[in-house]
Amino acid sequence: MKGDYLANDLVRELRIIDLTELEREAARVIGKGAMGYIRGGAGDEWTMRRNTACFDERPILPRVLASLAKPDTKCRILGIDLPFPIIMAPVAAQGLAHVSAEAGTARGTAEAGTIMCVSTYAGMTLEEIALAGNGAPQWFQFYPSKDAGFNRHLLDQALAGGYRAVVLTADATVGGNREADLRNRFVFPLKMANLEQYGSGQGRSIEQIYADAMQQIGPAEMERIAAYTRLPVIVKGIQAPEDALRAIDAGAAGVQVSNHGGRQLDGGPGSFEALPAVARAVNGRVPVIFDSGIRRGQHIFKALASGADVVAIGRPAIYGLALGGWMGVRSVFEFFRHELEMVMQLAGTPDIEAVKKTRLFDPRADAQAGDPA
Repeated sequence: MKGDYLANDLVRELRIIDLTELEREAARVIGKGAMGYIRGGAGDEWTMRRNTACFDERPILPRVLASLAKPDTKCRILGIDLPFPIIMAPVAAQGLAHVSAEAGTARGTAEAGTIMCVSTYAGMTLEEIALAGNGAPQWFQFYPSKDAGFNRHLLDQALAGGYRAVVLTADATVGGNREADLRNRFVFPLKMANLEQYGSGQGRSIEQIYADAMQQIGPAEMERIAAYTRLPVIVKGIQAPEDALRAIDAGAAGVQVSNHGGRQLDGGPGSFEALPAVARAVNGRVPVIFDSGIRRGQHIFKALASGADVVAIGRPAIYGLALGGWMGVRSVFEFFRHELEMVMQLAGTPDIEAVKKTRLFDPRADAQAGDPA
């Protein structure tokens, strides 16, 4: 409990069968307004629904006689070895889900052996979250403000905390039309620790918070961040191939294909629909990270087969946090890993490089190719 806001404090492992069920269970322990913020998308939520639905349009072709057992899920990104190609996406204000907040997610992600990306709008300081991660790799997701001095302060905190990359979120220069927040009159009931020296997040809506952030983000801002920190800079929010090329030309060390979980521009494509064209444009020059809509190991497999190097999960891990603290977060990662291994086995792919070389089934093109002359 912090102030008048009550969040769950239970710490336990979760038995996960279906992440849709996990969302329903989380809604029972998270307040209506907070759950609306966490779960909700923009506008009619068409793009948010499309994020998951569009995976169904590219089936995985099962392969047999592959002499395969126990596929290898290990991979590497930006010099970091991972046990599987799944990392934690940045999510604001995690104290809405559990009393341990970002510290719980940091521990659960570290116990899973992977990377946590920490939001500027976290409820804990970068130092506190780094300590909770106990040396595990962490990245800092950066929303630049209009105050250059405050930007330097935040980047200094990330450097002092040992964060290994900066993720510049470029698709949130204005808040999306998040109708659940408007209906619930939702404002953040808890402090956002990193904003305390600049203003405050408590008692404000996400739209008000975004209004204080920088709206005019271009290649020059990315270049300034890279020059100041000397850290790899990943540009998050890429959906157009041209934007990926612009980021790489400015020195980006990676691009993240994302539509912010369907929370920004409703009516845009599902993130998975945008991935192949971006990956072709990048052509292996920098890593491609993918997020938005992942709810199954099959989705991870399809993203990797379509050009992603790793994927990032957001809402599922927060539901795990809400229901089981750090152990719940770890359970979510283990669920995804188990499903990915199963899919790799049935698709005849021994390792992640083999997954990346897999051609997904195209129902229309493959049906035409199989027609008799």
